Amino acid sequence: MRPFWLQQALDSAQEAVCPPLQGDTRCDVCIVGGGYTGLWTALMLKEAVPALDVVLIEADICGAGASGRNGGCALSWSAKYFTLERLFGGAEAVRLVRESERSITDIGVFCAANGIDCDFRLDGTLYTATNAAQVGATDAVIAALEHKGINSFRRLPLEQVQRLAGSARHLEGWFSPAAATVQPGKLVRGLRRVALQRGVRLYEGTAMTGLEHGAPVQVRTAHGTLRADRVVLGLNAWMARVFPQFERSVAIVSSDMVITEPCPELLRQIGLDSGISVLDSRIFVHYYHNTSDGRLMLGKGGNTFAYGGRILPVFDQPSPYRRLLRESLGGFFPALAEVPLAASWNGPSDRSVTGLPFFGRLDGQGNVFYGFGYSGSGVGPCHMGGQILSSLALGLDNPWTRSPLVKGPLGLFPPEPIRYLGSLMVRNAIRRKEQAEDRGVRPRRLDVRLARFAAAAGKADKG
Repeated sequence: MRPFWLQQALDSAQEAVCPPLQGDTRCDVCIVGGGYTGLWTALMLKEAVPALDVVLIEADICGAGASGRNGGCALSWSAKYFTLERLFGGAEAVRLVRESERSITDIGVFCAANGIDCDFRLDGTLYTATNAAQVGATDAVIAALEHKGINSFRRLPLEQVQRLAGSARHLEGWFSPAAATVQPGKLVRGLRRVALQRGVRLYEGTAMTGLEHGAPVQVRTAHGTLRADRVVLGLNAWMARVFPQFERSVAIVSSDMVITEPCPELLRQIGLDSGISVLDSRIFVHYYHNTSDGRLMLGKGGNTFAYGGRILPVFDQPSPYRRLLRESLGGFFPALAEVPLAASWNGPSDRSVTGLPFFGRLDGQGNVFYGFGYSGSGVGPCHMGGQILSSLALGLDNPWTRSPLVKGPLGLFPPEPIRYLGSLMVRNAIRRKEQAEDRGVRPRRLDVRLARFAAAAGKADKG
């Protein structure tokens, strides 16, 4: 059984799987990975040069990874402004915030123009505080955005916050219209359909088994070889497993979700009658939104950490944190406490040191490109990733190819077992800290210090 979103999308579309590659073939561009990154790149390449021969290979089916199982929150990089400014300078930080907001709008325009029914709702997002310690956590970044003339947030009166969020748990809230929610499985399958319509050659069930640099590049698979002038790698959480040089570039961590059975009347009663996404101010945030078919989806990041960048079997199973998520759902919405859950699931996200994705040329080659590290917030930024990778593959000179985002990883995690043990230590410190804050108790000083290691890169795992 597939994760809920992807299974729902497959049931509604009933599309045939594209057969795997059999034999050798030649193309202009080969894309490895059939999620948002690979599909947006393919579509942008075909839009720029319709005659380009683009082949996309996917080890499973398109959307089987994070693109078909994420939280469905398309968010901008506004909340990451301080990280962007520290890494890239003020001018580029401002540009990237603006581009991240533009990408969300562009996704909706593309879906409308191409008949992709993915429940795209440009209803905004609400950043909140759910205990006294979180109050004011967003003030500094909002002030910086305001100073730069790029602030889309406004503070709402508490009564309006609680009404929009559907819960009295929220103590303050900042609303931005520059955000959307989607049914992520329907989005990725819709992108797949349009890519096929535009002439992208797609081979599913076709894993890359090897890559040889050269002109052309040779991409090995189990039953054939692709020779391509240029190659784009959109493997995301699987990248470090395939290319060991990236093992310390990301940490593989789960985001876990539950979704209720339809309860539209209850959702209307508590005020959740739009597609707004709601996120609290924890380090590993709670995030939730309703769905077009009257369900409530709630998720939380930062639960299962993988040793050595492995993709664990648990990542493709119901969430082991289902009970805790059920309790969180009832805590936010007492009226929904008895509503049955339709499903729980989780999946691996590629958490970078900075909390931002990075792009580059593999092994310094000029014809093999990669991008990953979306850190659990890829629904909107993958559209920017498609712009970056298509620009690199076409050899363009533009703000995307000149951006410092294309300089590769901007930090490394410690080697194993230090990374794994340290991740667990920081995760557990964050849990103790936030549990204490929920009780109105001052957390231990050591827990606060350890939590700063994760907080430095911003909120995690919500998209």
